[in-house]
Amino acid sequence: MKTTIEIPEILYKKAKFLAIERGQTLKQIVLTSLERELNSPPATLRAAKPSWANRTLLPGFAAAQDAGVFDPKPGERDITDLISDDRDGR
Repeated sequence: MKTTIEIPEILYKKAKFLAIERGQTLKQIVLTSLERELNSPPATLRAAKPSWANRTLLPGFAAAQDAGVFDPKPGERDITDLISDDRDGR
């Protein structure tokens, strides 16, 4: 089936260059890309990494954490205990 679509010029040029690099036609690039998109799971079903999983600590903070600066001192309570107490009090 034939159809006509409008493609932004920059996208067309990228696709055309890719086709030339791969020794394929523009039609092959478009069909392969369309098949890949239609056969992939919907974006809502993909296992997305939560944003916090991509974080990196600042070097000074990471060094302090490795040195145990944030660990509870003897006789102090851990933050998880404090949170539990707060929840129990509600």
